[in-house]
Amino acid sequence: MVEWADAGPNSYRDVTGREYIDCLGGFGIFNVGHRNPKVVKAVTDQLRRQPLHSQDLLDPLRAMLAKALAMLAPPGLEFSFFCNSGTEAVEGALKLARAYDPFKQTIVAATKGFHGKSYGSLSASAKAEFRRPFGPMLPNIEHVPFNDLPALRDMMTSCKAVGEDVGAVLLEPIQGEGGVNVPDDEYLPGVRALCDEFGALLILDEVQTGMGRTGKMFCCQHYGVAPDLMCLAKAFGGGVVPAGAVIGRREIFSRLFDNPFLHTSTFGGNPLACAAALATINVLIEDKLPQRAATMGVRMLAGIRAAVAGHEDLVVDVRGKGLMMALEFRDHETGFELAKRMLDRGVLVSGTLVNARVIRVEPPLTITEQEADYVCQALGETLQEMHHPSPVILSGGAERRSRRTTER
Repeated sequence: MVEWADAGPNSYRDVTGREYIDCLGGFGIFNVGHRNPKVVKAVTDQLRRQPLHSQDLLDPLRAMLAKALAMLAPPGLEFSFFCNSGTEAVEGALKLARAYDPFKQTIVAATKGFHGKSYGSLSASAKAEFRRPFGPMLPNIEHVPFNDLPALRDMMTSCKAVGEDVGAVLLEPIQGEGGVNVPDDEYLPGVRALCDEFGALLILDEVQTGMGRTGKMFCCQHYGVAPDLMCLAKAFGGGVVPAGAVIGRREIFSRLFDNPFLHTSTFGGNPLACAAALATINVLIEDKLPQRAATMGVRMLAGIRAAVAGHEDLVVDVRGKGLMMALEFRDHETGFELAKRMLDRGVLVSGTLVNARVIRVEPPLTITEQEADYVCQALGETLQEMHHPSPVILSGGAERRSRRTTER
């Protein structure tokens, strides 16, 4: 498939004119839908006025966005640094954490975690095949199993015993690229308590889980946990302009007050990105999209589980929170085959960085009930077909496109 255009808020059109329901969401960037008109208008208006800024004079949109995030973020997160991507947000958080306490330089991350592919972020990520080609990673970065509080306590205790105290713990609230791994409800509160006990910062990478994806504006709000630093990107720019941010407490950012040039970005926080992010926040709030993600997530998970019933020999697990969902298959080949057959039925899904053994389902938060139900129907038909192979491709995709055209 060669994509050509957005076919609607929740779908693509390829070069042949065929439509596909988007259940990948650009790996999580289209939370407010494809080409959301309010976001596009905000960016277009700003483009006509001033695309980029001077870097020296005060930029009103950057200030407005920082103020909006301070009002929206978990308690205590008051300052923001703007960048262009998730890996840049993580890099900024790592630098801030190490500058905050030079005597606590160890960073602890989780196995199966993914935080980006620039050098610091890659050092904190945990996929061997991405790390090995580049030699030694940054020093003093350790990994423990995700969702394992005793392992984290043991690591923090050991580091303290040898004088390499942990300065920060970096986690995704739900691991995205690692397989949509949802932790136990007590895990994040337990990590917060351990960080407080050992005097370490808690950095939450909400690049994929943030901006309403899991049913709350930020995933950590499900668990009543406020981090010390929080990373945003992907959907932060509304699927129109690349944008990222690291948000944190005043005392952490104060390390930059005397010399703000210690960490800068030429294009970070540019007027187009800030206009897109502000419009995205407004759309999420006005259209109640986090709440919609919660209710549609319940509907889709129920539909997916119903489709999987009777095919447990193929599907090992179904899991998710809000509209961040996944199916785990018995092997890579089965997951890959399902993704191909779903594409034949007009539904775009994809594997994770684990491999195609885990297939993610991450539609825009604007997905309609009709589209969601069709996805679940297509999944059931696909699994049935994989049990009873047939050379005939069912015509559900064409029927769906006709229904959606009529609906619009």
